[in-house]
Amino acid sequence: MWFLFAAASALCFGLRGILYQWTSQRPIDRNLLLLGVYASGTLIALFAAAVTGQAWTKPVWIGTLLGLFSFVSNAAMYKGYSVGKASLVAMFTGLPPVVVVLFAYVLWGEKLNTAQLAAFIVIVAGILMIRYSNDISLKNLQGAHWGAITMLFFGLTDLSSKQATLIEAATLPTLALMYGTGSLLFAASWLLGRKQEAFVRAATRIGHEEAAAGKEEAPGSPVRAAASAAAAGSGPAPAIARGWSPGRTLIWGMFVGITNVCGMILAMPAFAAGVTGLVSVVIAMNVVLVLFYARFGLKEKFSRLESGGLLLALIGIIVLRLAA
Repeated sequence: MWFLFAAASALCFGLRGILYQWTSQRPIDRNLLLLGVYASGTLIALFAAAVTGQAWTKPVWIGTLLGLFSFVSNAAMYKGYSVGKASLVAMFTGLPPVVVVLFAYVLWGEKLNTAQLAAFIVIVAGILMIRYSNDISLKNLQGAHWGAITMLFFGLTDLSSKQATLIEAATLPTLALMYGTGSLLFAASWLLGRKQEAFVRAATRIGHEEAAAGKEEAPGSPVRAAASAAAAGSGPAPAIARGWSPGRTLIWGMFVGITNVCGMILAMPAFAAGVTGLVSVVIAMNVVLVLFYARFGLKEKFSRLESGGLLLALIGIIVLRLAA
């Protein structure tokens, strides 16, 4: 039964990935988008908890830890994509099941039998082949540390989900606290970004005014230093592009959040009933759905590595299903 829950969770997360990919092509504030995703999860989990009457006992506070880990993993992933090689960061996002298997063995003594281990290795190899790019080398590892942080904290999120089931924390209150914590953290990130954006706009305006007046910047003034850089078209001040309105971004994020919270609601019983590492690797198969979308929706062609990785991953799933 755990396999069906994990596969359904992977389907939801795959739909989330497709929506993320579509959204990434639009001029949108990513922190505000994720705030909407987590706010939607909070509201849905709170409503479902009230309807089902699940108890708000002490163990559900592990949800705050889940929210923290989820926030760090998402923040590190996006930071890695912005400063490093996308292919390298993407490869790391396929490795959390390895972290989960190792920690699950240390923490709870969970072991895989021969067939399960073989299936696990085949699936991970397939995921890595799908995400791997041949331009990665030891001399070309920009963003590797952000990728490693992403891998670790995605793995810790899965491990915390398992721990929540072991201490018998009610699913919906736990998820409400998880998404509530994430909402607060992404709201803080969004507000910080707004302040930085306002600073850059002010600096750009001052720079243009001083450039037009032919004045020199006052020494020691960080605003005027940034203004000069902005007026000259160089320096650290980023260009600010017009994008979606905050309201539209937040509403779209809340729509995307439906797939996210559904994926977590399905993942919790999978972790409760199944071996942690195997549940994690099945959920990680959501990348296959995104790959099919890229092939048939975006008309992208599969490379040999992607085709081989897809075949390996599907073989691994069949072997795992037989082993289960």
